Amino acid sequence: MEATLAPAKALSPAELLKTEEAIGFVKDTFARELARQLQLTKVSSPIAVLDGTGINDDLNGVERPVSFPIKALAERRAVVVHSLAKWKRLRLTELGIPAGRGILTDMRALRPDEDYSPIHSIYVDQWDWEKHILPEQRTVAFLKETVEKIYDALRTTELRVAEEHADIVPVLPEQITFIHAEELLQRYPTLSVKERETAAAREYGAVFIMGIGGELSHGEIHDGRAPDYDDWSTATEPGLRGLNGDIVLWHPVLQSAFEVSSMGIRVDKAALLRQLALRGCPERAALGFHSLLLAGQLTESIGGGIGQSRVCMFMLRKAHIGEVQVSIWPEAVRQELSSAGIALL
Repeated sequence: MEATLAPAKALSPAELLKTEEAIGFVKDTFARELARQLQLTKVSSPIAVLDGTGINDDLNGVERPVSFPIKALAERRAVVVHSLAKWKRLRLTELGIPAGRGILTDMRALRPDEDYSPIHSIYVDQWDWEKHILPEQRTVAFLKETVEKIYDALRTTELRVAEEHADIVPVLPEQITFIHAEELLQRYPTLSVKERETAAAREYGAVFIMGIGGELSHGEIHDGRAPDYDDWSTATEPGLRGLNGDIVLWHPVLQSAFEVSSMGIRVDKAALLRQLALRGCPERAALGFHSLLLAGQLTESIGGGIGQSRVCMFMLRKAHIGEVQVSIWPEAVRQELSSAGIALL
């Protein structure tokens, strides 16, 4: 006879406080380790930017931003950010950050077109970071070196959480495994994208999947990427392209692949023009951000976003993102989760 979970009870004030303290510990520990590993300085960041500047992140190119008029600017419209991928590169340049150092910020965003799931909410919180690099560092080797530093910060955080919580057993392997999306396709040609990710994460525990956004040998992409921040089109090895990727872990509670970060070396002039053409939107080159980049006025950089709620979910072994963040959920979802023994914040 199968065991079933009792319906979840509302968390008591003491339980809520304990959960919030654990979330705070994870966030403080990881942010400190990330800044140390990558030499990042904490900076302030916007919740909204003016529309029509090309600064907001288009994500997969179809998500609608939250938009509103500003009375004091003659009703000019602004949009709530999807992420700070391009804003960070502008700020890095404005602050004159030297090569080898970078910036880190707490990004808060709204993505109203997001489909609800155990790992998706319309509210997004992530560590957004950007680091000044030299042109000669636009290589796979440098990308991997940076990923390994981020992974070290994740492992250190997991070990410290385990010291604080006796019920948490560290599961992250000592090293992260690198694999290109094309290699993943060749290894599992009959599986879907998510099934390929799950197979790799199950086997290795932690993987960095490279080359996300560019067309693979079967004529499809692994996952969508906007054309104007990550470089997913530069040739790296015979048959392989892309200087970007995702950090994917094996989540021991969900028993599935669990993406915690999307990142990459940013486009230079050649990559931007190539990717705008590939996506069929060359007219975007006239936008403010793009014009600056094409004029050589933006710093070469590497950067990414790391989900704060995702990292907390993993570190605290939670089954739903609503256990570590406050968001808006349909009543049907709340009831379903309660029946499954999951209490939302």
